[in-house]
Amino acid sequence: MMEVFGFAGAVLMGVTLGLIGGGGSILTVPILVYMFSVDAVLATAYSLFIVGFTSLIGSFSHMKLGNVHWRTAIVFGIPSIISVFLTRLYLVPAIPNPIIQFGATEVSKSMGLLLLFAVIMLLASYSMIKKPKKKGQEEASGDVSFNYPLILAEGAIVGMVTGLVGAGGGFLIIPALVLLAKLPMKQAVGTSLVIIAAKSLIGFMGDMKGDEAIDWNFLILFSGLAVAGIIVGSLLSKRIPGEKLKPAFGWFVLVMGFYIIAKETIL
Repeated sequence: MMEVFGFAGAVLMGVTLGLIGGGGSILTVPILVYMFSVDAVLATAYSLFIVGFTSLIGSFSHMKLGNVHWRTAIVFGIPSIISVFLTRLYLVPAIPNPIIQFGATEVSKSMGLLLLFAVIMLLASYSMIKKPKKKGQEEASGDVSFNYPLILAEGAIVGMVTGLVGAGGGFLIIPALVLLAKLPMKQAVGTSLVIIAAKSLIGFMGDMKGDEAIDWNFLILFSGLAVAGIIVGSLLSKRIPGEKLKPAFGWFVLVMGFYIIAKETIL
């Protein structure tokens, strides 16, 4: 029964991505861990593939509409890709298990990653709940300019976060592209999807050492359902304003973040 809810969650994740252009991928790890009993470390690897694949499919429509600023994608994407790949290849395996131990109490590697993921969920929920700026403030002029040091640093940080918790990080990337690269919002969303697809899929390759047990049938099925959800969400977005749904989804993510913290530390 939990697996049925899990696959329904995969579709919901895709619908959310299609409706509001981001945020849905934050649900992937909790669905994998709590509905399919996937180990947290493996779930972050699975999430990279799922998020990368669905973002790639979702980016095609933006490419056709010209909503991808390729120079920005390269400038931001290169440090992000390098960071996520190195994080999966070296940093994640180097994390000790347990991370911390006080007598009989310990914080295991899986618990530590889930708690970090919960914090990321709380940050993501805030970015979705807060009211957007006024139209004139929110939209950049379209006169693209680069703050190279900040963009490179932000790209590397987002890459490390993605590598650790398996989330796409769109809630971090989109504001950075608007504020640091002066991209209009529509271009920021499209460019973000391309960056997320590239860094997530390449980050997943950092886990491919030859000794991993990847359930490809499950991974492809889950990703396929998420893509189906994106198609449905994209169709619904023509009738339902995504900005009205975003705060509601943000509250849902907030509750999920607190639930993970409570489950890992109290329940």
